[in-house]
Amino acid sequence: MNLKDAHLKPQPMPDADSDIYWRGIQEGKLLLQHCPACGHVQLYQQAICRECGSERLEHRAASGRAKVHSFSVVHRAPGPAFKQDTPYAVLLVELEEGPRMISSFIGADPSAVTFDMAVELVCEPVGGGVSLPRFRAAGPPA
Repeated sequence: MNLKDAHLKPQPMPDADSDIYWRGIQEGKLLLQHCPACGHVQLYQQAICRECGSERLEHRAASGRAKVHSFSVVHRAPGPAFKQDTPYAVLLVELEEGPRMISSFIGADPSAVTFDMAVELVCEPVGGGVSLPRFRAAGPPA
């Protein structure tokens, strides 16, 4: 990486396994893989079920609801591209459907994040036709 690139944030690079996932995010949906054979739900795209090995997986949109399982508030940027974002919270959320994922918190002061906090998915456009899955504090139940 040259010095000029150090100021650019990394972008997702979809491959054959993850292309459908990133297209879903672009459309505002977090797609989870469901295995009809064993009922397992997995997040990160693979060709087979990690539980039973079945190749018959179905993509279904997640509810977008989650709870904060763990988090860290970053005060020192890992590189120049993230300097303007500090402080920010990195989250490990547990989706309502079961899988956990790492993301970031948006829409409020990162010091407001707490363990077991209810959050909801936001597919945030970041430029160049790319959106990223982020989470914000969940509003009251509908």
